[in-house]
Amino acid sequence: MIRVLLLIDYSSEFSRGLLKGVIDYSKEYGYWIFYRLPSYYKDLYGKEGIVKWAKEWKADAIIAQWDTEGKTLLKDLNIPVVLQNYRERSDYFSNLTGSYEETGVMAARYFIRKRFRHFAFYGNKGVIWSQERALGFRKEIEKYGGEFYIFETESLSDEQWGASHDELDKWLISLPKPVAIFACDDTFALQISQICKLNNIRIPDDIALLGVDNDEMICNLSDPPISSILLDVEKGGYDAARLLHQMVKEKRNVPFNIVVKPLRIVARRSTEKIVIHNVHVKKVVEFIERNFITLKSIDELVGLVPLSRRILEIKFKEELGVSIYQYIIQCRIEHVANLLVSTEKTLFDIVLQSGFNDCKNISRIFKKYKNCTPNEYRQQFFRLDKKNAF
Repeated sequence: MIRVLLLIDYSSEFSRGLLKGVIDYSKEYGYWIFYRLPSYYKDLYGKEGIVKWAKEWKADAIIAQWDTEGKTLLKDLNIPVVLQNYRERSDYFSNLTGSYEETGVMAARYFIRKRFRHFAFYGNKGVIWSQERALGFRKEIEKYGGEFYIFETESLSDEQWGASHDELDKWLISLPKPVAIFACDDTFALQISQICKLNNIRIPDDIALLGVDNDEMICNLSDPPISSILLDVEKGGYDAARLLHQMVKEKRNVPFNIVVKPLRIVARRSTEKIVIHNVHVKKVVEFIERNFITLKSIDELVGLVPLSRRILEIKFKEELGVSIYQYIIQCRIEHVANLLVSTEKTLFDIVLQSGFNDCKNISRIFKKYKNCTPNEYRQQFFRLDKKNAF
């Protein structure tokens, strides 16, 4: 039997996903007892009281949100501790952290593909996950040559935020339109959506909006619903539990880092806009986005607009920087990538369900766009003990 003390919040999608991964592991590999101290306990007894309770309960391990102050108290317990980092990573304890820059890069590439020229980041001031998401986003935008804007604020309660959004209002109104905004998480994205509604700023026509965590309740409270980056949090919780289990069994306390990676973008109406000036090219792109799986030939697209095939291909490349054929392949490869990490289907089935005729050259094509083979891509997101479906 292993006793695990939980000192984390249940309210966020991230934390719930993390706990689900931990619980899934515990069901597979032994009898674990979990206890979560109520949030008021720290207010009543302080961090010293929490540590005292952990000793009395004889906790074998702790998973916690714990700031810099009071870490010495945790050290005195001499048991494995995993910190869900908030403001900074720990050098002493294990960290459940994230590939935050990679998440920012994913957001930037998504918007770049939609041909935006103006990009903005709305972040949580002084926290590492927000700072590094902004950094990855900004680096990719600068490589592309886009204009970048940033606004950061403290994380506020609903009451505090409601009375303190004047500066954010001014910033949003001042941004050149159309602009692609990447918010550090879904809660911050919802704030943007609410302010846009109050100021008659149209989403996605004036502002395309993307969050992180794919918290379905938050994303769907917005009008229009918010697109969001889905993180592989359950795998992070599962792998953290596996390593905690190993340390408890072997009675050794060697810290480790579990890195939660971004999986994919769950697209909703807040990012439907593609910045294309030519109305005929825009019509063709929208058709491709809806029908890339069943599309048989470029001639189908020519029939949609009053242009010859040659003129359409010239105009298309001028607007999007790639040929019609390359754009269709990009759509199909993105679909393959999403199915690789969201299902356990075989590569053969995935390829056929993504619009390709066969598997013959898929590894080469996939590697061209993703810098790795389909097998390598899938293995990045599979639990450490799980075999893939190839």
